Amino acid sequence: MKKIHGIMILFLFSFVACSPAKTQNPAKAEIKSWIEQGALVVDVRTPEEFASGHYPNAKNIPLQELESRISEFGNKDNKIVLYCRSGRRASIAKKILEAAGYKNVVNAGGLYDIQQIK
Repeated sequence: MKKIHGIMILFLFSFVACSPAKTQNPAKAEIKSWIEQGALVVDVRTPEEFASGHYPNAKNIPLQELESRISEFGNKDNKIVLYCRSGRRASIAKKILEAAGYKNVVNAGGLYDIQQIK
């Protein structure tokens, strides 16, 4: 049993070690493309967090106001890129928008994450 277990570990290690490295995360490439095409970039942090620094041209719609301001997202086919501090609030916002019928919504993670996409 130990011999089989050791062989399996060796096999998995060699598979991972020999796999080609990805040069760019496909999600980041998609987000970058959406932003370049004019997607609505929305910061769902508080106004205070937004004032302390935000992504260029981002619109601040705090998570707690999202449902009451849903009309500001426009057409349900619009591409929407969400971010917050860590990605947690953006994930919640994404679910709310999708439940409201928005089809093209992506969570870009935190402010640091989206700034690395440029």
